[in-house]
Amino acid sequence: MSDLQAPVSSKAPVDGVTPAGTVSVVAVVPPRVLLLDLAGPIEVLRKANLEQEAVRFEVSYVAPAGSAGSSIGLDLAGLAPLPDRLAPGTILIVPGSTEVPLGGVKPGEDRDGAAEREIVRWLARVAGPVGMPDGGRTAGIRLVSICSGALLAARAGLLEGRDCTTHHACLDELARLAPTARVRENRLFVDDGDVLTSAGITAGIDLMLHLVARIAGPAVALSVARYLVVYLRRTGQDPQLSPWLEGRNHIHPAVHRAQDAVAAEPARDWSVASLARVAGTSPRNLSRLFNEHAGSSVTDYVNRIRLALARDLLAGSRLDMETVAERAGFGSTRQLRRAWGRVHDAPPSRMRGE
Repeated sequence: MSDLQAPVSSKAPVDGVTPAGTVSVVAVVPPRVLLLDLAGPIEVLRKANLEQEAVRFEVSYVAPAGSAGSSIGLDLAGLAPLPDRLAPGTILIVPGSTEVPLGGVKPGEDRDGAAEREIVRWLARVAGPVGMPDGGRTAGIRLVSICSGALLAARAGLLEGRDCTTHHACLDELARLAPTARVRENRLFVDDGDVLTSAGITAGIDLMLHLVARIAGPAVALSVARYLVVYLRRTGQDPQLSPWLEGRNHIHPAVHRAQDAVAAEPARDWSVASLARVAGTSPRNLSRLFNEHAGSSVTDYVNRIRLALARDLLAGSRLDMETVAERAGFGSTRQLRRAWGRVHDAPPSRMRGE
């Protein structure tokens, strides 16, 4: 094994809408890797790098050997050795694998089994809980398993006591391998702090969009989702959809142009007429399009985004209420409180425990 010296910013990556620095992403490639488990999430990161410059996702691929077969019969080469340690703040991706790759020929059990066991031992060592006999976990490692990759994580002891999920065909096996884990059924993905797990195959894209929204901001995730032509989805048991993401599960370009403009400058004096000019349509048509595709009026949408910004500022800063109201686009604190009271039971000051 060797050290993985991926560039890491002096500023540790943080969740939220104001990221900074470089995030090291390490994808471990198991035998017979299900290629979409790997390519889907990484494509999200590639596009996220193109959409903004505040945070950079730098991806490395590691494996027990320099090459590995894939589910579609395409061999992957140039894989780096499993590193001795991971840099703080690394996102560690563990994709799943298929039993029978394209062509119907199942590779040798001995070779693949040995490679999987080596990956399991490595996962336990570099991402296991502090105090394990064979080494401690590097601070800040974020484990992301895709599909049946959760089974490798479970074999390494990384899911004990955690909320987690996997492909519906693997749920029973996951429960057997991680007896103290809380295995969730019928979930696209489960976010349990520094351990994130997803269901089958394309759900890895949903999980990575969720992670990009936390690290690089919801506007970036929205743009990536539109590029990939996928919805930003949540399940019934996940947290309520963020106001930044509400009304965006459509593909109408004029509405998206208007929504992008509001998200970029919530405090601007947006009227229906000014947004119509941005969208390239008439005010009357934009109002109709918003109601049809975003499920709200233009004015209601602008206010929701301003309230979301105010909430972020209250939760993530010590700015006084007057400054929060001004930066979020409200004419006064009274106007902010009035708008806030329409959607929240508690006053805005409660965000800080005041």
